[in-house]
Amino acid sequence: MPEYNSAVLQELLDGCLKKNRRSQELLYKQFYGYAMSICLRYTRSREEAKEIMNDGFLKIFTKLDSFDQSRSFKSWLSRVMINTALDHYRHEIRHEVLDDVEAADQVFVDETVINKMAHEEIISLVQELTPAYRLVFSLAVIDGYTHEEIAEQLNISVGASKSNLSRAREKLRMMLSKINIDNYERVTR
Repeated sequence: MPEYNSAVLQELLDGCLKKNRRSQELLYKQFYGYAMSICLRYTRSREEAKEIMNDGFLKIFTKLDSFDQSRSFKSWLSRVMINTALDHYRHEIRHEVLDDVEAADQVFVDETVINKMAHEEIISLVQELTPAYRLVFSLAVIDGYTHEEIAEQLNISVGASKSNLSRAREKLRMMLSKINIDNYERVTR
């Protein structure tokens, strides 16, 4: 479904501000895929992502009056979804200990493996990371946050953010390396 033009989007937003259920439904359907793709990066399962996404849309519908309409709605929606995922993380993983450690050694990964992988396969690998690694990786690599911003968002030290990103990358390299080895063994049989 192509993105709505600004006039149609504005009409939907106006309807949502008036608590019009049909406008809310259409806005939800229009941005479902985009919102779900964001939430999947921060969760371990599709069900968890859907729960976070629905919570995010509830926040959007209840706080739409705080949206600055001179800015991009899509960017605001993205920010709401990321914050909702972070809130979910804080609620679920309060007691997990994040330590500062030195970065792990590099592991060689054949770049052709990554190029041949579908988006869904890459996201599924990210979902296999521990919650702390998954969050820091998604915030830093995909969403472009600095370690200082991540540390503030997750209430951890900058060093823990850097360490978790390093560990997440290492874990992903190991997973990709295993895929590379499995593919090589399959071809040589």
